[in-house]
Amino acid sequence: MGQAVIGQEGLARFRKAKAEEIARLKAHPPSLPAPLARPDFLASLKLGQKARGLAVIAEYKRASPSLGDLKLTLEPLAAAKAYAKADAISVLTEETYFKGSLAYLKEIAQNLKPTLRKDFIFIPEQVMETAGTLAAAVLLIVRLTPETQFLASLIDLAQSYALTPVVEVFNLEELAVARAAGAKVIQVNARDLATLKVDKDGPINLITQNPPQKGEFWIAASGLSSAYDLVKVQKAGFGAALLGSALMKAESPQEALASLLAGLASL
Repeated sequence: MGQAVIGQEGLARFRKAKAEEIARLKAHPPSLPAPLARPDFLASLKLGQKARGLAVIAEYKRASPSLGDLKLTLEPLAAAKAYAKADAISVLTEETYFKGSLAYLKEIAQNLKPTLRKDFIFIPEQVMETAGTLAAAVLLIVRLTPETQFLASLIDLAQSYALTPVVEVFNLEELAVARAAGAKVIQVNARDLATLKVDKDGPINLITQNPPQKGEFWIAASGLSSAYDLVKVQKAGFGAALLGSALMKAESPQEALASLLAGLASL
């Protein structure tokens, strides 16, 4: 399995936005960090799944290319407290479209809740940079790294630093690449990064037609806004759900998360 040649044109804007950062990292590669004690991202998700049937990852996302500004006044540490009932926290660090920062990740990780660095990561130096923080996991997107051997090398690099590689796919072709590269934590994004359109049935269809293999843990992402949505992905076979805009658009992300968890428990 070699290439997943799809959606590259739409991703060009994100690659362009990272160009300055990539040039900096290549010119001055991060020094190899000493081993860090990290929370176990996957273990936390499995505990959440055991406790309520579905683990929940709450996302700190100040803005997005599809929705614009969300909640710029919510500070990272306040978000960490608001998300205390989540099993892990996803932190957007991309600056141009999501108004994120690596500093936010470092602040939230101080609370020892397992954190996922969510960004457009496609070179080893970015993985090394992530390893220099207290992040517990790093997102790798097949559409950005479609060559199987290269993706496998990024997965291995992340694991060498005790980072959990979360490999994101959108369709069957990308799932095949992820599996061939050795991915075990697979995130299915309902949002097509090329068009930014959401197909809420896409992840359900993918997991129904291609059930998780032994040792795989699947995460559903994007378009989840109600307890019904959570129950639907749980019954389909997902182990966790990532909640982003549904929380960040709410007046109180903490109350929104509590409401969704209560709804999940009651259905």
